Amino acid sequence: MKSRLKHSVINIFSRFLKQLSIEKQIVALAKNVNNVEKSITNKSNPYFTSDLQPSISDRDDIIFITSRFRSGSTLLWNLFRQTQQCTTFYEPFNERKWFAPKTRGDNVDSTHRGVDDYWTEFNGMEDLESLYNEDWIRENLLMDESSVNSNMKEYIEQLIKRAPKRPVLQFNRVDFRLPWLKHNFPKAKILHLYRNPRNQWLSFLTDQKRMSKENVETTYKDAFYLDLWCDDLYKHFAILDRDITTHPYQRFYYIWKLSYLYGQHYSDMSMSFEELTTDTSSSVTKMMKLIKLENVPINELCSVISAPDPERWKGYADEQWFKEHEDLCEKNLNLMLAKT
Repeated sequence: MKSRLKHSVINIFSRFLKQLSIEKQIVALAKNVNNVEKSITNKSNPYFTSDLQPSISDRDDIIFITSRFRSGSTLLWNLFRQTQQCTTFYEPFNERKWFAPKTRGDNVDSTHRGVDDYWTEFNGMEDLESLYNEDWIRENLLMDESSVNSNMKEYIEQLIKRAPKRPVLQFNRVDFRLPWLKHNFPKAKILHLYRNPRNQWLSFLTDQKRMSKENVETTYKDAFYLDLWCDDLYKHFAILDRDITTHPYQRFYYIWKLSYLYGQHYSDMSMSFEELTTDTSSSVTKMMKLIKLENVPINELCSVISAPDPERWKGYADEQWFKEHEDLCEKNLNLMLAKT
């Protein structure tokens, strides 16, 4: 009886703490607490030495792709898949759990041309269920060098270890975790892909007529985790608080720009979707040279890529509409971040 009561009380208290209003008060209090000093570094033990063997994370053949949702990352993932020289893992953190046949389903996004499935590379890896945590898609979306998540690290290492060819992992959920990723896999190559935010915004909208420029602030329906990300990342960037920034395009732009800055800073190569789709041969050649992937059929790969309309955004709103929102966001970003 006491055990059941204790469990019930803990559940009630946990739900209480997860209420957004309560969480915001706790975060506000935490910001007033000084961080622990991080200036100390690990040194050798004066009594004995450790004979540590090189770990998977020390490998120099790992490739990570990082990009926002609806930025062309599936195209880039599929491009590596077509090389036949890589084992390409698609969105390893996706809640469909590609390693689990019961949850992954069989549907493929119709906008992902040339893709028949996302999960072939995960087949036979059902045991990864013990490491995977669906909370990765919604919690602790920002991780710095000192962050610790042993299951996440082991999960990524297991994919790398089991890849029969050169491992390529394509993520849509690590842009703010790049400091952690680079710290834990220091020799890996990180490729960053970004897209014109105006066209990317249109891909976020499942019903452009209903969520028109005139009424999107009241009709916006989240389909690609925008609000979910804001509800976690506002702890680090106050402008993402939905009570502070009520317009969804502004919240979208803030995350787009911050993600872009992280990608630029932590990646080995940062490339626009427009560059990849209009100057394909040059972009692919440059990318393969960076990662030292040889004998790649460049012309064959280029043939599967076609450039979409670069001015599609004009069908949603004019230049002034976008610019007013973007200028306001840039003004606030200049106040929040050191301008260079």
